[in-house]
Amino acid sequence: QGPAVESGGGSVQAGESLRLSCTASGYAFSTHCMGWYRQAPGKELEGVASIGSDVAISYSQSVKGRFTISSDNAKNTLYLQMNNLKPEDTGTYYCATCAAPNYRGQGTQVTVSS
Repeated sequence: QGPAVESGGGSVQAGESLRLSCTASGYAFSTHCMGWYRQAPGKELEGVASIGSDVAISYSQSVKGRFTISSDNAKNTLYLQMNNLKPEDTGTYYCATCAAPNYRGQGTQVTVSS
């Protein structure tokens, strides 16, 4: 069982969209609460969105209404659709289980310029 692998980041202008993806081998996302996290330079890791094994979804207040978390269990893939991006969304984005957010991969960089 290895850490998840994230992809889909990039550099965009404010107001644009990105879709992040996360895959992993060795465990099924459907049986775990999975979350998206981000870390901006000099700041602590922040939880952005989560989806439970019961499909209960939650978002941080800062992204509510703009980001959507979803999963494709057949592909064991987690997604984060990010719309109306803001410069403060800039950071490295990771996915991990809710129980172990520090067990994560390399992440994918998102840079939003104004």
